[in-house]
Amino acid sequence: MTAMDPYAVLGVRPGSAEAEVVAAYREAAKRWHPDRAGAEGEDRMAELNAAYDLARAAAQHGSRAPVEPDADAAGPGAPKGPGHWLIPALRLALGPELLGHLFPGEDVRLVTPTSTWASPRAILAVTDRRLLWLLDDAPVARVHSLTFRNVAEVKTRVRRKRAHMTVRTLAGRRHVFHDLRPHTAATIEQHVLA
Repeated sequence: MTAMDPYAVLGVRPGSAEAEVVAAYREAAKRWHPDRAGAEGEDRMAELNAAYDLARAAAQHGSRAPVEPDADAAGPGAPKGPGHWLIPALRLALGPELLGHLFPGEDVRLVTPTSTWASPRAILAVTDRRLLWLLDDAPVARVHSLTFRNVAEVKTRVRRKRAHMTVRTLAGRRHVFHDLRPHTAATIEQHVLA
């Protein structure tokens, strides 16, 4: 597999500011959108979308080089980063803080935005063994976890097309996750109680 240079695909110089990358992407998307360019546009648009995602990920992580989507491309002896066993989309959705709290080989089933009483912006991840959440705007103690074996009860309540999920621990502590899609909350409940 050959590595894609997202900057070359978008027509900007390596290390360009995020605003330049966005402007280049929008221009190219106008030209190559499948509604305008037909079948050829579909392939080109897929390439542009992948390049745009890589360039933005590199800009957000402060790197001039594009983020390599395949960890094995670095070679078999190279050190592997946190979450190297996960697909790139999951690694990107989790972010560096949640990735750093995963156990080696831990399978991530679902990642979704949510809110809690402590943080209106949170990210909830459901793994094969626990709930893991990041309080995005907290200055300290940002990552929390709760193993499934310590869960006593899960209740989901749907109001106005949004769900609120309450998880009660064996010790009696409650964790409430707001602003979930009803289907997502039901899926999380199934994983926790399985």
